[in-house]
Amino acid sequence: MKINTKKDALKSIDEHNVKFIRLQFTDIQGVVKDVEIPVTQIEKALDTGISFDGSSIEGFVRIDESDMVLKPDVSSFAILPWNKEKGVVARVICDVYTPDGKPFEGDPRHVLKKVLKTAEDMGLSLNVGPELEFFLFEIENGKATTIPHDFGRYFEFAPADLAEDIRRDIVLTLTSLGFDIEASHHEVAFGQHEIDFKYGNALATADNVMTFRYVTRTIAKLNGLHATFMPKPIFGESGSGMHVNLSLSKIGTGENVFYDPESPMQISDMTRHFIGGLLSHIKSITAISNPLVNSYKRLVPGYEAPVHIAWSGANRSSLIRIPAARGQSTRVELRSPDPSCNPYLTFAAILAAGIYGIKNKIDPGDPIDVNIFNLTGAERDKMRIGSLPNTLKDATYHLSKNEMLKDALGSHVHDNIIRLAKAEWDAYRVQVHDWEIQRYLNTV
Repeated sequence: MKINTKKDALKSIDEHNVKFIRLQFTDIQGVVKDVEIPVTQIEKALDTGISFDGSSIEGFVRIDESDMVLKPDVSSFAILPWNKEKGVVARVICDVYTPDGKPFEGDPRHVLKKVLKTAEDMGLSLNVGPELEFFLFEIENGKATTIPHDFGRYFEFAPADLAEDIRRDIVLTLTSLGFDIEASHHEVAFGQHEIDFKYGNALATADNVMTFRYVTRTIAKLNGLHATFMPKPIFGESGSGMHVNLSLSKIGTGENVFYDPESPMQISDMTRHFIGGLLSHIKSITAISNPLVNSYKRLVPGYEAPVHIAWSGANRSSLIRIPAARGQSTRVELRSPDPSCNPYLTFAAILAAGIYGIKNKIDPGDPIDVNIFNLTGAERDKMRIGSLPNTLKDATYHLSKNEMLKDALGSHVHDNIIRLAKAEWDAYRVQVHDWEIQRYLNTV
């Protein structure tokens, strides 16, 4: 049943005998939070919202201004299909408001809505199709390990791929929550998997990314395993990415404005300018789309992860490529984000950069149609191919200087991203790692 109104939600609650409602929201770091209420409180939640203490949520507010209000987006209402023996539980994704009824500027969902409104004022809507990769690891003595659940490789199947049934459980659960699943398969590394769902408008897709991670971890736990979206959990193996496929459509007609059958590559000038905006701001965007110290262990040569700032046709060595499909399927694929990111802020930053490129008609230069991984440093310099930041510290520096993104995200979110990233880097910087002990203890 598609939920569009309060009446629809109440009908579903009654039909499924729902006992509890999880009011979910996301913090700046992209972590799902929730406040659970008994079903008796649902009408109050839908009418006026439910108050909560925001001072303990990372990146939200100080203790002296801590009162916040969760207001459900009824279209996200869904019945959770597990643990029904203690009462059926539903969830609904919420927007965060201040007590005076204004959207909270630190709510990532509000940030994305604000940037989407800028596109809407141009008559445009952003569609996003993400490709999330994740690992399934064994659990020992109640703790997660980095022991892969299976030793299959790319596109392998049973018996090498031991997770076929688990992926099917995830797919069936996501389908019950309204996802349109397109494919699932084993990925390159041992224990690594990918499940793709159909593109949709950016806000609904960001909601789906958060739900996808939550469901995947839950189903893994129910199967005695640990699912992680950590970008690079195993040295020497491919890391997990979240390629994002992007297109802009005209509001009202749905026409894909990236497609132009009369232009080179059959892509419009708007597509090129969108790419130009992405390329000009990608070093700053990386602090948002790749937010962990560990993210930069994936963005290294040798594992097909994008490292160099260039665009191309179907060339998978480029940061940005244009997949072969045309017509309504014409799209831009940005290959650098990873699945640990906050999807609301990542999509907001990407769209803001794309709009900047369109408004300022930024030329992305010529597409690079050679394997960039095989070029020497001198050859890349000659072709003016730059590189992504190689540490979180470097990416954060670029974001700190980016006034366009500060304006798009709002100073509250922008400044908190930088604060959290600096704290993350400092915590990493002062640690003594096993690599250092093994390398230096007996040699110096």
